[in-house]
Amino acid sequence: MTTQIAAQRPIQKLQLPETRKETTQDVYFGKTVTDPYRWLEDDNSTETKAWVQIQNGATRHYLDQIRGLEDLKKELGQMWNYEKYSNPKKEGNLILFSKNDGLQNQSVVYMQQGLDGTPVELLNPNTMNSQGTSSIGSMSLSKSQMYCAYSISDAGSDWQDIYIMNVGTKEKLKEVIKYSKFSDISWKGDEGFYYSGYDQPKEKDKFSAKTEYQKIFFHKIGTAQSQDQLVYEDKANPLMYKGAALTEDEQWLMLSLSQGTDGSELQFWDLNDKNQKSFNLLSKGFSTNQEFVDNINGLFVVYTNLDAPNYRVVLMDPKTKGIEVLIPEKENKLDAVHRVGQKLFCSYLVNACSQIDVYDLNGKYESTIKLPGLGTVTGFNGGRRDKVAFYTYTSYNVAPTIYKYDLVSGKSELFQIKSTNNNQSKAQSTSDITSLAPSNTVVEQIWFTSKDGTKVPMFVYHRKDIDLKKGPHPVLLYGYGGFNISLTPSFSIPMSYFVQNGGVYVSVSLRGGSEFGEKWHKSGMLSQKQNVFDDFISAAEYLIANKITTPQKLAIHGRSNGGLLVGACMTQRPELFKVALPGVGVLDMLRYHKFTVGWGWAVEYGSSDNKKDFEYLFKYSPLHNVKKDMPYPATMITTADHDDRAVPAHSFKFAATLQENYKGENPMLIRIDTEAGHGAGKPTSKQIEEWGDVLGFTMHHLGMKVYKF
Repeated sequence: MTTQIAAQRPIQKLQLPETRKETTQDVYFGKTVTDPYRWLEDDNSTETKAWVQIQNGATRHYLDQIRGLEDLKKELGQMWNYEKYSNPKKEGNLILFSKNDGLQNQSVVYMQQGLDGTPVELLNPNTMNSQGTSSIGSMSLSKSQMYCAYSISDAGSDWQDIYIMNVGTKEKLKEVIKYSKFSDISWKGDEGFYYSGYDQPKEKDKFSAKTEYQKIFFHKIGTAQSQDQLVYEDKANPLMYKGAALTEDEQWLMLSLSQGTDGSELQFWDLNDKNQKSFNLLSKGFSTNQEFVDNINGLFVVYTNLDAPNYRVVLMDPKTKGIEVLIPEKENKLDAVHRVGQKLFCSYLVNACSQIDVYDLNGKYESTIKLPGLGTVTGFNGGRRDKVAFYTYTSYNVAPTIYKYDLVSGKSELFQIKSTNNNQSKAQSTSDITSLAPSNTVVEQIWFTSKDGTKVPMFVYHRKDIDLKKGPHPVLLYGYGGFNISLTPSFSIPMSYFVQNGGVYVSVSLRGGSEFGEKWHKSGMLSQKQNVFDDFISAAEYLIANKITTPQKLAIHGRSNGGLLVGACMTQRPELFKVALPGVGVLDMLRYHKFTVGWGWAVEYGSSDNKKDFEYLFKYSPLHNVKKDMPYPATMITTADHDDRAVPAHSFKFAATLQENYKGENPMLIRIDTEAGHGAGKPTSKQIEEWGDVLGFTMHHLGMKVYKF
């Protein structure tokens, strides 16, 4: 049975009042650039709040006219309603995992004694506020599992407060650590823990002001935050990320520094050496990426792309600074390395899919774990004495599935977590969701040629009864392309819904990511960022040329850096797309570095403070390339009021500029979520509501129908 999503009558658009313009101008190296909507950067002003209310009202007015939208949201909610588990993490004798019964706003953290223990609730963020907008960030148990320290974010903000609980009694200690951001929690025995923190921000611009001077502190249990020991700061370099972690044997305190999202430096402190009073340099930054894995016999195991674009594993001697190759670079990119027990688990990317190779601590290859298919593997978190490791496998048509790996036998088996309640009727099992999507779908990988002749792959996910050659089909084209981040196959309820309703979902492995190593990354960053947009446009052209779709049936979507991707492509080639969905995007490339942690992206994008960088940034900056009377696709921008990463001003100014310049029939809408941030920790109810609107908008304009399960 189907319900028509496309309206039978034209949707009446609400006539929006013109957004007020100012005469604000900036001069960049002799070029004057106007910024008439600069006032929208102040998200706390009464005028901006009124503008947000008007825009949300217009968007809601438009969406509510789409027939079948409420049916779509109900169906989406039914698909969402199945039990979801995180990858288990072993802490001493305890196993920790999070579980969502199906429609809980936030997942609940459970613990159990050993592999066969009965799960007991440890932390339930759903009880922390009535809206379900409090979410757990970092969490770590002390050495003897006496205490649990965990960070809480409210309304999706990157700002987090750290709380401490007595695990045995479930009582929360009095002290609270405030003003933390991008921080792990690393325990020293049961005494206290290391964390990264900032000075108290000004409340009025807490979610937009540049975030500077991160420091490393040690908090001792039973004391106030004001008494925390300052372990490391760098007053000369305010724009730097700093993270510290103690090795499992508690001998070495490792410090990782980075000037942004690319490049790092490693330092160490031998806590057993009474003569060492501060950190010593291990490996100088910031031209390479390097990550501490573990210490073995006085040497540091480091994952690095030093002299190895596809990454390798080396041993570094803290005394001599000598380097010895432990696991050499290979043809495929080494994406991650974990130690559990006496094994090293190396996750390689083979054509953007996971391959897990197992090595001993001497770097000798032992085996490759057999996986169910083309997919993504995460996990392998554990200690030196562990005999088992856990990992999770997923693909576009496989919901996340947990496996237990026996380190002695080398065999994997499904790991079944015991029920946490007696009422199973409210949630579907994994097999139920599997029957809804994967069993009747297929995933293909297709290669195409980009503008400069580079071969680029894309994953194509569709129902088995859909013949790609007999198009045109409605297509949702997705990409990211940046920050050394790989797009690998993973299960998505909204995308599965789109596919079940006859759509074709396509995810492109764009340059700028790390699917094929550091060369692939660098060919899509800084002055070569246009390659990313060319790859995405070439993917669209391939789909059209091969009659899989047409411009009238093609939607594009991306979030964050992917929002920049959509904004750039829709302004460069608007005639190629019917729908554009830039989500929480970086859209003003001349001012992004002036807000919160945007400065950290300059190593990836460049900065308008530099003449050479300004020239290429200005050429593709979505905000500055909107032109009058262009055939822009039906556009719905999504952002949130508490997004303190890609601040909502990007989306506000882009929406106002589109509405000013485009006077055609396609809507130029912006959907601004409240009590939400960049995406992490968003409550299930808000996710369903947002995705319902996004899919409804998309399917309406692509002329699709809603399938009723």
